[in-house]
Amino acid sequence: MDRQTRDRLVARYKDGFREVSAAVEGATDAELDRRPAPGKWTAREIIHHLADSEMTSAVRLRLLVAEENTPIRPYDQELFARTLHYDRPIVASMRAFQSARESTGELLDRLTEAQWAKVGSHPEHKQYSVEKWLEIYAAHAHNHAEQIRRAVGKEEGKRKKE
Repeated sequence: MDRQTRDRLVARYKDGFREVSAAVEGATDAELDRRPAPGKWTAREIIHHLADSEMTSAVRLRLLVAEENTPIRPYDQELFARTLHYDRPIVASMRAFQSARESTGELLDRLTEAQWAKVGSHPEHKQYSVEKWLEIYAAHAHNHAEQIRRAVGKEEGKRKKE
């Protein structure tokens, strides 16, 4: 990955919390709990997923940077959603998401070229590098922000105004 691509992805990663915050801003409890389609997550469930995913991904990055050839353990996001009470308020999960993103963003800014080149393993990706981590998580929050907008009906409102 060249430096320009990396810098662009780091900036996108750092912007993820702002994007999710904008998507959820002003949403009522009813909107947060609206299921956009059978089997799809509500906005509330997405927020809790983002917090859990972000805390997990922050540890994954730290393991990749600190250890040699570290194995990265997958987790079952559907199991988390079913068992970790994703019906609770979102405030603490938003704070956890924000804090993990900010702390990790600071870490990304300080990585050396040798640290960017570090590689571990992951059962779903075989080789799992720091750069692969960045590619995944630079897009993760933005993708879910779009799902949140659809789930709370903000996309419909945008279309009506245009």
